[in-house]
Amino acid sequence: MRSHYWTGAVALAAVSTAALAQTPDQNPAISFQNRGTYSTYGNQTFGPHNTVQQRQGNQTYTIDRSDPAGGPGPTYSTLGNQTYGSDGTLLYNYGNRTYEKNGTLSQTQGNHTNFYKPGEKTVTCSTYGVQTVCK
Repeated sequence: MRSHYWTGAVALAAVSTAALAQTPDQNPAISFQNRGTYSTYGNQTFGPHNTVQQRQGNQTYTIDRSDPAGGPGPTYSTLGNQTYGSDGTLLYNYGNRTYEKNGTLSQTQGNHTNFYKPGEKTVTCSTYGVQTVCK
């Protein structure tokens, strides 16, 4: 399981902030949960460790190129305010917050998203143009 790259927090609810490069169907919960620098172009997000995410309609496909097999990662589907992952992920989206069954909470305000994971330090992501930096 590639949970250390795509920990499964996916929610494709509309997150619309004019200053962000995010597309209307992109939620930072899938794209920016791990530390590193990300670039978003249209419906694709390229992340650290050669990870790639592509959004099509209510589905998000992930690829982990750091994996020697180079295979696909989980696929996520959103129905209403719930997102289901092929890896067993289940998320609930309410406005600017996303809750995952493992206890992870993400909250977006403007161009910043904070990820609160039980037992871990908070990851804060800031988006400027096409780049997002998470620390």
